[in-house]
Amino acid sequence: MPRERLVSPELISQEEENFNRSLRPATLDEYVGQKKVVEKLSIALQAAQQRGESLEHVLFYGPPGLGKTTLAYIIANAMGSKITTTSGPALERTGDLMGILTNLGEGDIFFIDEIHRLPPNIEEFLYPAMEDYKVDFVVDKGMFAKTINIPLKKFTLVGATTRAGSLSAPLRNRFGLFYHLEFYAVEDLRRIIQRSARILSALLDEAGAMEIARRARGTPRIANRLLRRVRDYAEVKAKGEINTAVAGEALKLEGVDNHGLDDLDRSFLSTIIRIYHGGPVGVEALAATLNEEVDTLVDMVEPYLLQQGFVSRTKSGRKANEPAYELLNLPLPGSAPRTLFE
Repeated sequence: MPRERLVSPELISQEEENFNRSLRPATLDEYVGQKKVVEKLSIALQAAQQRGESLEHVLFYGPPGLGKTTLAYIIANAMGSKITTTSGPALERTGDLMGILTNLGEGDIFFIDEIHRLPPNIEEFLYPAMEDYKVDFVVDKGMFAKTINIPLKKFTLVGATTRAGSLSAPLRNRFGLFYHLEFYAVEDLRRIIQRSARILSALLDEAGAMEIARRARGTPRIANRLLRRVRDYAEVKAKGEINTAVAGEALKLEGVDNHGLDDLDRSFLSTIIRIYHGGPVGVEALAATLNEEVDTLVDMVEPYLLQQGFVSRTKSGRKANEPAYELLNLPLPGSAPRTLFE
C-alpha cells in the first residue's frame, strides 16, 4: 500500500476531495495562475458562446494537483451545462459508457480524469461519439448480431491526464483544444492560500501565506493541504493566528522542510549520493533500495526534484546535481577537504 505523504500531489482521501471542492473557484476570473491557459480557454469559451455551439473537446495535461478538475467545472459553469465526471479506470464495460453518453444533454460536459488509463475497447467506443456524436451498439451475438446506430446530443469531452505521451494518437487527435498546466509560481500559490484562508475564516497574514507557499511544491492541492495542517497547529498552539514562525513550526513538525521536501524526497537524494555515488542510477535500482514502487518515484517524487534542479535524468539513469549535495550538506564528487599543507 502506498504511503500517505503530506506533499503528495495525489488526493489522499475522498474527504480531502470534498474539502477541495469547497475551495474551488467557480469562474476563470477567480482562478489564480496558469495565465496562458486561462487566456486561451477564455477566448475559446466566449467564441463558443457567441456562436451558440458546444465547446470543442478539451484535453488538460500536466502533473497532478494543478487544477485540471477545477477547470473542467469552470467550463461547465461558464457554458451553463451539467457536468458528468468519471475516471479512466472506472470505465470497464461499453455498456457503462453507453449509459453515460446517452444521458448527456446538449452542450453538457463529460469529464474523464486519468483518461490515459482508458481500456482499449472503451477508447475505441469513444471515437465515433467524439467525432460524429453517435455510437454503434452491437446487440445479440454471432449470426444474429445487429449494430444499432444511436445518435447523441452534442457534448464536450474534457480529458485530464498526467501522462499525455501515454495517450494513443487516434484519441489525442480527436481533441480540438490542448492545454498544458505547469507548476505554479510561489506568488500565485500565496494568493491561492490567502483566498482559501478567507473561505476557511483562518487568521493568516501575508508572510505566513508566503511561508506555506514556498513549501507547497508549486501545487495548489498541496498548498491547501498544508494550510489545513498549519491551521490546526495554530488553533492549538497560537490562538489561531498564522504568521511566518507558526507556519514554519507547524510544517517542521510535519517533516516538510524549507524546500517543500519530505523524508522520502531526502531519502531519494541521499540514496543516489551515498549509495550510488551521485549516479547515474536506474529508477528500478532506486525503487528496490528505497523499498518503494517505481511508479511512486516517477510520478510523485521525481517531477518536483527535476523541476527544482536537484536531480537530472540521463540515458544512464538519475543523477544528483549540486543543489542536492548542498541540501544534504555533503561534499561534491571529486572535492576533498583542504589540509594545512595545501
